[in-house]
Amino acid sequence: MTDLTTRKEAFVKLGTFFKEYCVYANNDGKTPETSSDLFTAFDDKIALAKHKNGWFNRENILFSIKSWSKELKKGNLESWLANYKLTNLIESKTVALIMAGNIPLVGFHDFLSVLITGHKAIVKLSSNDNILLPFVAKVLIDIEPTLKDAIAFEDNRLSDFDLVIATGSNNTARYFEHYFKNKPHIIRKNRNSVAVLTGNETEEELTALGEDIFQYYGLGCRSVSKLLVPQDYDFDAFFKAIFKFSPIVEQIKYANNYDYNKAVYLMSEFKLLDNGFLILKEDESYASPIASLFYEKYDSIDSVKNKLDNDKNKIQCVVSKGVFDYEVKFGKTQKPNISDYADNVDTISFLLTNS
Repeated sequence: MTDLTTRKEAFVKLGTFFKEYCVYANNDGKTPETSSDLFTAFDDKIALAKHKNGWFNRENILFSIKSWSKELKKGNLESWLANYKLTNLIESKTVALIMAGNIPLVGFHDFLSVLITGHKAIVKLSSNDNILLPFVAKVLIDIEPTLKDAIAFEDNRLSDFDLVIATGSNNTARYFEHYFKNKPHIIRKNRNSVAVLTGNETEEELTALGEDIFQYYGLGCRSVSKLLVPQDYDFDAFFKAIFKFSPIVEQIKYANNYDYNKAVYLMSEFKLLDNGFLILKEDESYASPIASLFYEKYDSIDSVKNKLDNDKNKIQCVVSKGVFDYEVKFGKTQKPNISDYADNVDTISFLLTNS
């Protein structure tokens, strides 16, 4: 097993690779000769990922890669891991990672957490996102060959593992809970993110909220799918602020969802607000369909706090300004820090406790 320092250095170098690739990708393919083959190979994988999953456009994939390039820095890793008693003497376990496929590299944090703690990862990928991580793993192994024995990908039934981290829908979670009941596990279910507006937001903040809504086409658990607004809230300022995102409707899959959901709503005679690329519907649910955004009116901030506290197991992020201690700033839901955990479940503590 590699030592902790070596593992951290490997991920720092991977972050550097991500950064250099993003520079290359945004510079018409110009790159130093020594790296061109690897960058070209990454280009091919990104193109293949887009071909297999129409939601994985190049811009969204690059957004994910760039975000990780910023987090995989020595200082960030040191600060993150300083909160734990990590030693090189833990008993290495094999951790089964069952990953979702809703956004590019969505399971990378689990992959990182397993390897950085000295465990082995056996990964079962979603068919919606089974191109990118194997290539990233190859780059990581090229950087640090001793990690080869710690990484495996499995297409068939998982076997010979000690711990489980599985992410899926509420339906698949019930299956996971039953199937893995005799193994230490983290099982993640559906979650959504909400924004609490007061009417005092600036145009810049509402535009930033558009990033939280439209990034990854709203497919992530950190994507804002619902607004909580005062009873007398005027949506004109919101619609004006997010108009810059109108080109999203030119994406055929998004446009098809927009047309379909609008037709269904209109046939059901629901009252809608519509700006030509986003449908707002008053609804108590949290999970809105693609190209739709639910909203709910509130009487007081205290009532909102009670509601969100009661529904905390359904919520990933709460976006607001000066309302909650745990709030996320406008425009930041899709830019989590390396120390942010899905569902607020500390993956590193889980891995260390069960070592």
